[in-house]
Amino acid sequence: MESIAEPQTHFEFLSELLLSVPRFSEAGRKTFEPELALRPSNKLADVASHLGAQNLEALRPLATSNHVIVRAFRQLRPTLAARGNHDAAQCAGSALQAERLRIEHALQYLHTICAVLDQNGCPVAVIKSLDHWPDLGSDLDLYTDAEASKIVQVMSSQFGAKLAERSWGDRLANKWNFIVPGLPEMVEVHVGRLGQTGEQTAFPQFLLPRTRLITIEGRSFRVLAPEDRIVISTLQRMYRHFYIRLCDIVDNARLLDSGEVDFDCLYTIGHASGLWHGIATYLVVISQYVERYRGQGLPLPSLVTDSAKFGATPVRFRKDFLRVPILPHSLNLYAGELKTLLFRGQLRNSLRLSLLPGLATAAALEMKITGSDKGIW
Repeated sequence: MESIAEPQTHFEFLSELLLSVPRFSEAGRKTFEPELALRPSNKLADVASHLGAQNLEALRPLATSNHVIVRAFRQLRPTLAARGNHDAAQCAGSALQAERLRIEHALQYLHTICAVLDQNGCPVAVIKSLDHWPDLGSDLDLYTDAEASKIVQVMSSQFGAKLAERSWGDRLANKWNFIVPGLPEMVEVHVGRLGQTGEQTAFPQFLLPRTRLITIEGRSFRVLAPEDRIVISTLQRMYRHFYIRLCDIVDNARLLDSGEVDFDCLYTIGHASGLWHGIATYLVVISQYVERYRGQGLPLPSLVTDSAKFGATPVRFRKDFLRVPILPHSLNLYAGELKTLLFRGQLRNSLRLSLLPGLATAAALEMKITGSDKGIW
């Protein structure tokens, strides 16, 4: 009899639950509707039959922080019930209901905020947050090329929103965080720049023209093209946080399984921005991690696999996520991005990016002294 007790084992259990077979449906390709629920493996079913409420309480925060609680518990609940584990099934159902209520509330606000900004001359696209659907991120992230002052004015006048205190990183990245009355989630607006220091300004110019409209719960949202989703996910995971959430693996696996990614387009964006090796490495890490549970990797062309700097081997689970080594792995990717920006004559953006090691050092010291790096990042 198997059981789950430690965080890493919890993470592996969730990984097998969500990755052991492809969960992509034709409906999901066009509308981001939930995937079809598939029969669990005998191993998963056996573990699920012995899960207690205490196990689920341990699983819940991990699934939440990795933005997979809806997908995981929706898959887990019928398995628990089918194995006669009704107490645990009820516990999973309660967790699902609470999360779905949170998401429905956030979606209402997100739809209204996007519509009002657009009506006031501030076109926006939802980035990152809806990539996890039917889960939702902890923040509501938007991108716009409108003037920051206009965004602040509309958010303040129309929603009574207040600006959250801006860190050094926020100012460099031209990122604005809004506290909206009645909305627990922060609204994070990226204005004209992307990257930890706002060093990327070329490819963001084409984000809004390439967006597409999707429908979720009867509401329309403008989201990024598949290639742009991958680029931004890479920036966030390989060049900023240096850790990968389980949702990043599940989201990108679904995207790659769909066959919608234009790899030539992705290469063009990545090569021009100095991010290509990071993108290729990120996708190979994800593919090799999926292979552990599915028996085969994701459909990646040699254009990607030949460009990867490393795979999943050096990536290790620690503190709830899969951690990417900074030295020398991430440092080499950073150097490649900086070299490209310099080569292309983007001196101001290169200067911004050159500040990253100093900011990272300051953030590490701040974290050690105060327990938080919010004032830096």
